[in-house]
Amino acid sequence: MLIGSQVARFNTAPSPRGYSVEHAERALEFAEGYQFVADPWQSEVVRAWLRTDDAGWLASTWGLSVPRQNGKNGALEIVELYLMVALGLKILHTSHLLGSARKAFKRLMFFFGTKVNDPGARFPELNALVKEIRKTNGQEAIELHNGGLIELGARTGGAGRGSSFDVLVVDEAQEYEEDEQEALEPTVSASPSGDPIIIYMGTPPRDLSERGEPFVRVRNAAVTGADKRSAWVEHSAVGDVDKMDEAELRVFVADRANWAQSNPALGGRIKLRTVEGEHFRQSARSFARERLNMWPTPSEAGQVAFTKWDDRKIDHPDPEWPVAAFGVDMNPERTKVSIGVSTFADGGEIHLELAADAPFDEAGTSALVEWLWERCKRRIPVVIDAFSPARDLLEAHLKKKQMKVFILQASEYTQACAMLHEAVEKHPAVTHFGQAHLNESAKHTTKDPIKNRPGSFKWNRTSLDVDLAPIVAVTCAHFGAVKFARRPRSGTVRKRHAIVG
Repeated sequence: MLIGSQVARFNTAPSPRGYSVEHAERALEFAEGYQFVADPWQSEVVRAWLRTDDAGWLASTWGLSVPRQNGKNGALEIVELYLMVALGLKILHTSHLLGSARKAFKRLMFFFGTKVNDPGARFPELNALVKEIRKTNGQEAIELHNGGLIELGARTGGAGRGSSFDVLVVDEAQEYEEDEQEALEPTVSASPSGDPIIIYMGTPPRDLSERGEPFVRVRNAAVTGADKRSAWVEHSAVGDVDKMDEAELRVFVADRANWAQSNPALGGRIKLRTVEGEHFRQSARSFARERLNMWPTPSEAGQVAFTKWDDRKIDHPDPEWPVAAFGVDMNPERTKVSIGVSTFADGGEIHLELAADAPFDEAGTSALVEWLWERCKRRIPVVIDAFSPARDLLEAHLKKKQMKVFILQASEYTQACAMLHEAVEKHPAVTHFGQAHLNESAKHTTKDPIKNRPGSFKWNRTSLDVDLAPIVAVTCAHFGAVKFARRPRSGTVRKRHAIVG
């Protein structure tokens, strides 16, 4: 009989000398007293998360990734019960879907009852702790007399905004988006306990896009060791699917040892015949993601955008080629600026370079504006993606000088991506001269399909470590050359100003 492994592939819980798992053992014992006996693997999750030293929790980020239906919510319930009842902590439990939050609320009512002084409560001693049970649609909550509290809701419904909690639970984290993270994480910044926790739970996102990106970032920081205060537990198959061709992948997903490695509940709550059916019905890549818990790879994140980028390299661009347009982008933190420049080359081609790719401080905004003014005046277009961090800093200043500023809305930006892709891959009409930063960015750029717009795409990246700003900057510069610039008449040439290699 095939039995799921109880040993996680990754367990990054900090283990300094003298650390304590006393809270974990108490939590497991407490749950067992209320008819909840954890699986061995669930117990290890509790022991990974609830580690302390003299200063408090060893990890500030707790994570769990395991394939669906293995029982990840069981491990969370043990922890939530203990944090509320024994420690009196305040928890905000969020899900992507309202239905998921309601299910979690109903599971907790199994322990606490359905109302204050509930005569039908299974555990009267727990019901006696209840101060209030709120069943308002989308804002369910259980509050205890000791100060313990759990509020449950969907992130799309604005759960928890404006309140302070000790623990933030991000369930279905594969659907977690940047704007939700920005809105929710401040709810634990001023944790009443002074020792905030964020718990991430979910399965691998379908691809590397804005949806699920915070979850991927947390996971990468944990498994690479970058985040020393992360307790991440993951059950997944051991392998690098991004290095497998389709034949190798089919063999990998057919290996039942990988089924057992990924699914600790196999042979228990998950039947072998259930997994066999999934294996026959699903594609190899879907099965690898959904049942083997394999995380996004470059091929899943989107088709690599440029396969002929190196073919478009030239060694000696003509310094007399007239400047067509500039494109500007920044990283999200606004600590680095990338400026692309396009020039009108011979034969109707457009030549692309990075004019700047350097550290940036917002205090230098005026200097950056002057740099662009010196090179563009009111003739050369400056093109910026509407969602670029550079827009807020530059748009008003450049327009005040009556410069030709073009802000690309979503439809124009996808058109710009498509036009550069066409000019590199299908009907070569651009050149570059092999600058390292630009080459590295282009090498790791992928095509991220636009939902409900077949054939449309925008740039994404093969991993979260990739700097996308250089390719975005030259994409904007290229679009500016095609759409907004005019080739100057003889005698009015303005030379390009490439300043980095």
